[in-house]
Amino acid sequence: MTTDRPHESGVPAGGDPADFDAAASLPGLLEGTANAVRELGRRGAVVAVSGGVDSGVCAAICARALGPERVLCLRLPERDVGSASSDLGLELAQALGTPTEEQPITDALEALGCYRRRDEAIRSVFEDYEPSWRHKLVRSAPTGGMIVFSVVVQPPDGPEQTRRMPPAAYRALLAATNMKQRVRKLLEYSWADKLGYAVVGTPNLLEFDQGFFVKGGDGLADVKPIANLYKGQVYELARLLGLPEGIATRYPTTDTFSLPQTQEEFYFGYPYDRMDPLVWGQTSGVSPAQLAPRVQMSEAEVEVAYGEIERRRVATRYLHAAAIVPEP
Repeated sequence: MTTDRPHESGVPAGGDPADFDAAASLPGLLEGTANAVRELGRRGAVVAVSGGVDSGVCAAICARALGPERVLCLRLPERDVGSASSDLGLELAQALGTPTEEQPITDALEALGCYRRRDEAIRSVFEDYEPSWRHKLVRSAPTGGMIVFSVVVQPPDGPEQTRRMPPAAYRALLAATNMKQRVRKLLEYSWADKLGYAVVGTPNLLEFDQGFFVKGGDGLADVKPIANLYKGQVYELARLLGLPEGIATRYPTTDTFSLPQTQEEFYFGYPYDRMDPLVWGQTSGVSPAQLAPRVQMSEAEVEVAYGEIERRRVATRYLHAAAIVPEP
């Protein structure tokens, strides 16, 4: 199977994330990004900015590598996440001096049935669920066993309620909400076609290596400047590049559901400052006993994390796979 991983083995590039030198690494990132856009025969770059640190750093790298006038910061808000992301995206574009466009995607998602299908999936678990209720999807804590997903709902002026999602309901909810990333990508490429630009993907190493992206959605791009950088390294670059404080310090979220949600509770099971050394340690052959003190976990807990990291890498190979062309 052909994939777009930096290494077919799944081992991320680079050394210990704690040894990262942001200032020394930046020139190579700028040169590599500029060369990639040039090799693709594109005139500039489109970056969908979410108000998060990953897209912020990617936009800043492109602005420095190509010139701010050749970078479009595209803001694509929808009703579940409100205006905060778009407002931060506007602040970023103004700080970088790049052109920016806002194109809300709520109407398109409504027409495609995204919200209706999402509500049907949740209603299969909570029969009295109404569209006015807020919601999110959460995973079980890492134990080494099967990961179980639950939906959390909150009616207006009421407490949160949590129930386990059967596999079919979980898949239906995911299929509906994945439309958001795919509609955004459609618009990114539409603007790229209009301007003759490349589309920039914004996954960091954790997301890229562990398959935390949507195939044909946020996983689709022409250039991925930070896919070899751990999350903590992205934050270091954000400070070096002088990103606005609200972006440079923003905690990782999914920007998908209406209730506040971290990537930890939805996907990874650990905060990024543990995931960085865990992924590095697992792929670099560091024993659980050696890594345990660094991540403040027991040896057994690190073994569980290592196992989950590898299983997730195997399970998400499909997301990286190129189309299979059978021999005639």
